[in-house]
Amino acid sequence: MNRLAHETSPYLLQHADNPVDWWPWSAEAFDEARRTNRPVLLSVGYSSCHWCHVMAHESFEDQATADYLNEHFVSVKVDREERPDVDAVYMEAVQAATGHGGWPMTVFLTPDAEPFYFGTYYPPAPRHGMPSFRQVLEGVQQAWTTRKDEVGEVAGKIVRDLAQREIVRQAAEAPGEQELAQALLGLTREYDPQRGGFGGAPKFPPSMVLEFLLRHHARTGAEGALQMAVDTCERMARGGIYDQLGGGFARYSVDRDWIVPHFEKMLYDNALLCRVYAHLWRATGSDLARRVALETADFLVRELRTPEGGFASALDADSDDGTGRHVEGAYYVWTPARLSEVLGDDAGLAAQYFGVTEEGTFEHGQSVLRLPQTEGVFDAEKIASVRRRLFDARARRPAPGRDDKVVAAWNGLAVAALAETGAYFGRPDLVEAALGAADLLVRVHLDEHARLARTSKDGRVGPNAGVLEDYGDVAEGFLALASVTGEGVWLDFAGLLLDQVLARFTDPETGALFDTASDAERLIRRPQDPTDNAAPSGWTAAAGALLGYAAHTGSEAHRTAAERALGVVKTLGPRVPRFIGWGLAVAEALLDGPREVAVVGPGPDDERTAALHRTALLGAAPGAVVACGTPEGDEFPLLAGRTLIDGAPAAYVCRGFVCDLPVTDPEALRAKLA
Repeated sequence: MNRLAHETSPYLLQHADNPVDWWPWSAEAFDEARRTNRPVLLSVGYSSCHWCHVMAHESFEDQATADYLNEHFVSVKVDREERPDVDAVYMEAVQAATGHGGWPMTVFLTPDAEPFYFGTYYPPAPRHGMPSFRQVLEGVQQAWTTRKDEVGEVAGKIVRDLAQREIVRQAAEAPGEQELAQALLGLTREYDPQRGGFGGAPKFPPSMVLEFLLRHHARTGAEGALQMAVDTCERMARGGIYDQLGGGFARYSVDRDWIVPHFEKMLYDNALLCRVYAHLWRATGSDLARRVALETADFLVRELRTPEGGFASALDADSDDGTGRHVEGAYYVWTPARLSEVLGDDAGLAAQYFGVTEEGTFEHGQSVLRLPQTEGVFDAEKIASVRRRLFDARARRPAPGRDDKVVAAWNGLAVAALAETGAYFGRPDLVEAALGAADLLVRVHLDEHARLARTSKDGRVGPNAGVLEDYGDVAEGFLALASVTGEGVWLDFAGLLLDQVLARFTDPETGALFDTASDAERLIRRPQDPTDNAAPSGWTAAAGALLGYAAHTGSEAHRTAAERALGVVKTLGPRVPRFIGWGLAVAEALLDGPREVAVVGPGPDDERTAALHRTALLGAAPGAVVACGTPEGDEFPLLAGRTLIDGAPAAYVCRGFVCDLPVTDPEALRAKLA
């Protein structure tokens, strides 16, 4: 029976024609396991996951393997991007049992959804000390039929152990100067001064840590913090992890030098990094940062925007190499011969500029384009021509597959990035793209009770409830949009979402936050994780949005909730700063106020008002909020009582709604926001 054919997840749809009798995650699947006395195979992955595709081809498309699964197991397929809660609780079990995790995640469960055996990718034949998938299936089946009581005891113990695990207890108050200084020191110790970034291979873009470093420098003037951000951003932008032709970043680098990426491109990475580079330009005026921010924004709109106005989740790492084989990186790599086919006499110049060699930097003598030399030694006009021709030639290759589902949280990140980038660089088309995505989130994802759905596809809402990161990141996007556009309706929508956070995701006794709502589907454990992964944790994303909303409105309830939530950053920040970067960035905003800027003018088309508004947006004060409107407007509480000065537009810079004297000159406003 093809139970996946009507799902909204492209990942599940990829498996709809497998000979495996898949079920989506549902009560009916576990009822079937009870009825037939079979264990559950839970397989978790996502559409752009390379090894998920490999295991699917090797095992789930194999008729003999499918026949064995269908006879002895109830097989459940989950898209981790649609159900991050399911992924989180079982990944915690996998990591606790094996010391590592990853995708595809392979977990065997009792009919009560209790895990008893774990793994990730299994090959079709024994390899490098790993058993084959068939051996694992046969071993689990034998244990289930001959030692079922023992299996049940193991499963029960695992569930009890998970229930007793706690996140580190949060402090009673938010972090202060001392904790943030300790966090900076910890990052300095882990920093790679030769290559930028933190730690060894594989190397991931440290987006949230970079935001903390930029905010810390803005607040304290610490040059070391800025230098780590500048150097890391330059190394990434010049490396193979950055698409030198089309813009946008790959998921991570397999080496320490940012040369060879894992080629999948994720919406969340690119939204976060677009914003980082825009903020880096704001801090330094760097031409490189400006170029990368705009190219990444253009990549988002060109390659990830959906017909409904939202943004798709990812592009695959694999694509057709021209022979019918799906190969990782095939769309992106080059050889000297391929350069010659496209560029003729300019091939040598391109090879030198982009680091393409006969030996190659990737597999089979192929190279990933990067910028190994200083750009200034090359003719800019000639290089621009080379890039255009290579980009056009690449566009004729078979393109990587696209996961078209719209994830609320990641679209919230894209809204914030595109709104700010468009405002900084005079690109109203980018602001319009942000507005289009925000409109889709309201029309399709938000119901009449202000509850968010996690995903949609083709304009059709998915069945899964939003989790905390959805509420936090979408509210963050709406707040950025309110500041950029001067449209207070986005502040109102953010407030609706954050009221849900207070009511359904917050522990009223401790102020701790849960990843799922109080009325969400009950799993073996209610997930709760304050640390960042590839994107900000829901916990710290919500704390940041709560703080920003409080700055806009003066709401003591929202500010108090933000401060209580940041107690975990006081505990974890000095110990594991790499893994709570967004929490540290929000703490910087709290220490700075955050500042509130009210810009009043006679109307939206007044040039003097626009100049003050843009200056306010370009202020680097951590977490500052901006409201722009007329003295008569009532869309923003920050504008209440603000008047023009001698008939001229004016800007008021405040903390806690206590304001300095207003200014009418952009330079004077810039000085107040320094």
